[in-house]
Amino acid sequence: MKLDHLSLEQLKLSPLNVRRKGGKDIADLLPLIRRHGIIQPLLVRPNCEGFEIIAGQRRYNSLLALAGEGIAEPVPCIIMEDGDDARAVEASLAENIGHLPMDEIDQFKAFAGLVQKGMTAADIAAHFGVTERLVHQRLAIANLIEPILNAYRREDISADTLRSLTMATQRQQKAWWKLFKSADEYAPQGRALKEWLFGGSQIPVGNALFDVASYTGAIVSDLFGEERYFADSEAFWRLQGEAIAQARDAYLEKGWAEIVILDIGQHWQGWDYVKAARTKGGKVYVTCTRDGEVAFHEGFLTAKDARKKEKAQAASPECRVERPELTQTMQNYLGLHRHAAVRTELLAHPGIALRLATAHIIAGSSLWTVRPESQRAANNAIAESLAASKAEAAFAETRTAIAALLGIESEDGGTLVSSGIYGCGYGLTDIFRALLQREDEAVMKVLSFAMAETLAAHSPVVETLGALLHTDMRAWWTPDETFLDLLRDKDAINAIVREVAGGRRAEAHTASTAKVQKKIIADSLTESRQNGGESWQPRYMAFPAAGYTARFPGRGPQDEDTEYSEAAE
Repeated sequence: MKLDHLSLEQLKLSPLNVRRKGGKDIADLLPLIRRHGIIQPLLVRPNCEGFEIIAGQRRYNSLLALAGEGIAEPVPCIIMEDGDDARAVEASLAENIGHLPMDEIDQFKAFAGLVQKGMTAADIAAHFGVTERLVHQRLAIANLIEPILNAYRREDISADTLRSLTMATQRQQKAWWKLFKSADEYAPQGRALKEWLFGGSQIPVGNALFDVASYTGAIVSDLFGEERYFADSEAFWRLQGEAIAQARDAYLEKGWAEIVILDIGQHWQGWDYVKAARTKGGKVYVTCTRDGEVAFHEGFLTAKDARKKEKAQAASPECRVERPELTQTMQNYLGLHRHAAVRTELLAHPGIALRLATAHIIAGSSLWTVRPESQRAANNAIAESLAASKAEAAFAETRTAIAALLGIESEDGGTLVSSGIYGCGYGLTDIFRALLQREDEAVMKVLSFAMAETLAAHSPVVETLGALLHTDMRAWWTPDETFLDLLRDKDAINAIVREVAGGRRAEAHTASTAKVQKKIIADSLTESRQNGGESWQPRYMAFPAAGYTARFPGRGPQDEDTEYSEAAE
């Protein structure tokens, strides 16, 4: 930048200047400039007609007024480089925030312009020293219809009402605007407006995706209006959930890679998403208001996913960025339980253990230093779940028996394999002498246990052994609260509902929250156990393991028509 003096004829207002309201309000500024002149230079940049004013609209209008009085002097200006619109908007916004307060709409348009230039809400907040929440609040104004924006600028409605309406759908905004313009009806504002938007007690018939003829409950008519409402909300949500599931399947058949169904009432924050074609990995996002209105947002990615995809494509055009079906914590939980079951069953197969031990000696592994598997849990809940499992109890019992066979003392929670055996002073020579006094069968039991205790959790060999030993996790593990709590993927959760509660119930709860669907799973499994039904085993616990979506690491979903799901139907 450089400082120079320009004539008024060389200056024009720039469309990039973020101030739209109050730019001609110079009553307070004109006397100061008449007396002291321009203290702070205008911020300008060159264009084809001379120079455009990036910041200084009120100072410029004051100078025009003075020129009309016959007072015209060269204007001090800071000249920016040409060609960087994003920097120009930033500069205009930064200067105006410190001057006459800009209204919400001016700030929204300025922030939205920076988002279009590639800046995130976090970038904007950090750059201007405001909270990210304030940036989101201003960007939410993009959801408002034009009549409401105009009414706010005329000061017909308050800022509080404007902010509440940013959370309304287009249909709700039009309905509210109709009330506001009516001379006979009342348009709710303040807290009453939020209750009107989110009460959800009335479900209009027009919000149904399904054929209303399939609804068997009562329908209530408004005697003073044209709208009708469903009286049985439970029946409505069941049918609406099935209709959403059908729409989801239709999108999948058209080739969309993923359909993301947001929780009921979760607001669509459009500024957090970027448009992406179906062929470029774009997804369909489904939103549903508390009064049943469903919207399908086709061809979007979250801004975070879009950035990851761009980075991946820059590194390798063929690389696909997909979120995994299982969190790392869930993988830890599953791996430890599967490991516990496999190594316990290994105890009954000393011949396999001998051969496996020989392979370890030849090829080595991450554990053959030699030390036992630490079974390190990711959190206390997983540790407690593992400690309470049947497999761990059986393994601990065998450990006590092996320690007795070797003539050493056993400690709760200790390990057999390690230097000094529980720290009691038994070394290699002591164990060797003890084994020399035992028959081959007893020695093989000790070897099997040592192999099982040094079997690495989360390793491919656990998968191989599980398949070889035909390990049935139902004999060693039952679904517990920790398992359900660690389920995060909503598509997988809905698929599990289908397995344990039946397809119809899964369809009806497609749009339900993960919490609601997990409760359905827990209740269905409890009911099955009480009725003496067959124990359920999730695909994650099978050998080989499988998932419920194509995003499961290494494998896609199994055939839906399993014996258990047929029985549940």
